[in-house]
Amino acid sequence: MIITSKNNPLIKETVSLKDKKGRKQLGAFLVEGKKMAEECLKSALSIERVFIAQSYCGELPFEESLGVQVSDDVFRYLSDEKTPQGVLCRVKIPCYPVCPPHGKCLFLDGVADPGNLGTIIRTANAAGYREIYLTRDCTDAYSPKCVRASMSGIFFTKLYEGEREEILSALSATPIVVADMGGKNLFSYASPKKFALVIGNEANGVSEIVRAAASDTVRIPMQSTQESLNAAVAAGIAMYQLAKNEFTEN
Repeated sequence: MIITSKNNPLIKETVSLKDKKGRKQLGAFLVEGKKMAEECLKSALSIERVFIAQSYCGELPFEESLGVQVSDDVFRYLSDEKTPQGVLCRVKIPCYPVCPPHGKCLFLDGVADPGNLGTIIRTANAAGYREIYLTRDCTDAYSPKCVRASMSGIFFTKLYEGEREEILSALSATPIVVADMGGKNLFSYASPKKFALVIGNEANGVSEIVRAAASDTVRIPMQSTQESLNAAVAAGIAMYQLAKNEFTEN
C-alpha cells in the first residue's frame, strides 16, 4: 500500500519531527538520504520506520517490515531537503545519563549554530572523541540541519545533555582544557592522556562557571589581521592537535 495523503496519522506525526517540540515529544529524529540511512543502519541506533518515495529505484538494505512507501508528493512533505533522495528514516533518539568519560572527550558549552554543532560532531567522531557533553543551551543536536552536517558522526558518538553543574560534576576527575584566545599556545601545549576539551558559544565564548573549573586554557595562534576562527574550525584544529600522538605513524 502506498500512502498518498498528508493527513495520514503516521505522516503527520513524522512531519512533526522536523521541529524540536515534536522530537522531544516522540523521542525520535529524521535521517535522510540513502548513504546516511546505510550508515545509521551500521550503528547501534534503533530505526523505527523507513519512508520510501514511490519513484525511488535504488536498493534498500532494510528489513521489509520497516518500509513505508509514500507518494512523491507526500515524501516531499516529509523531507527537509531541497532535492529529496527518496529515502528517509525515523530513528529513536538515544538517551544517555550524564556520567564520567572513559577517555578524551568534548564539552560543548552553548554552541548555538546547528551547522557548527553537526560539523563538530563529525570531526569528533573522526578524531576519536566518542563522548560529547552538551549544555542545555546548545542547539538541538537532532535537528535535520545538524544531523546532515554531522555526516553520520551523530550515529557513532555518545551525546550527554545536562546542566553545566551536572556535567562539571561528571568531569570532576578529568582535566578540563578550555579553548580560548587568552590561553597557552595550542601547538606547544602537552595535553594529558585523558581530558575534556571545551568549545564555547560562538558569540560569548566559554561560560564563567566552566572557565573557573578549567585545568588549562589553550589558544590557536593566528595572524594579527584575523581576530577569531569559526567555532567548528577551531574545534577541529584543537581536537586533532591535542590528540596528535594517536595519529603519529611510526
